[in-house]
Amino acid sequence: MPTLVNCKYVTRIANTTGDIIAAQKFRHKTFGLSDGTGLDSDKFDQVCEHFLIENRKTGELACCFRIMNLQDGREIEKSYSAQYYELSALHAYDGRIVEMGRFCVDPELKDADVLRVAWGALTRYVDFQCVDFLFGCTSFQGTDANAYRDAFAILRDKYIAPKRWMPKVKAPDVVRFASRLRSKPDMKQAMRAMPPLLRTYLMMGGWVSDHAVVDRHMNTLHVFTGVEIGLIPAARKRLLRALA
Repeated sequence: MPTLVNCKYVTRIANTTGDIIAAQKFRHKTFGLSDGTGLDSDKFDQVCEHFLIENRKTGELACCFRIMNLQDGREIEKSYSAQYYELSALHAYDGRIVEMGRFCVDPELKDADVLRVAWGALTRYVDFQCVDFLFGCTSFQGTDANAYRDAFAILRDKYIAPKRWMPKVKAPDVVRFASRLRSKPDMKQAMRAMPPLLRTYLMMGGWVSDHAVVDRHMNTLHVFTGVEIGLIPAARKRLLRALA
């Protein structure tokens, strides 16, 4: 896939060990990890493609994420998400699938263009690889579920996965927000608390698991999130392809 360049940023796929280490260092810093390694790394880094979004002038990383390309739902157990969710329902998904993970943006960089460039690069990849289904874990910062009651209530009311694809509980520590929450959400509070990545997924017609996993290592609550590419609204597809 060709490099994507705009006036501020260059997006490319890592092609050296040094590129991947740079992404791991950036992730460690951005996620605020304190394990002393200086690197956020795992076994999945070896089998993923790593996207680097760099400042065109300085070459510094502004954003990165990784993609695991899978043939269809029968391979979903190879994914990062499968560690935390029971995904047997998706084994029947007959189409090309990809997992996006470890998405992070420099928190000191207040520039919406970074997200636009990232989604442009991802859209180009999805089209280039003829992807049918995009999925991953989208994270809420911290592990206090009460801080996200309104956001979880919105997810419960509008964005729970179709029954035929529903991820089931696998992780030992989860928040079952779909079955336990009964409060009516405050829309403003909900959208303020919703992670930007998840908001974008939802605008594309995405859906989520009915529970959140408590990840104490990453200090997050995360939900399984899926987008069926063929069901993305036409207007949203046009916007995404314009970015690509």
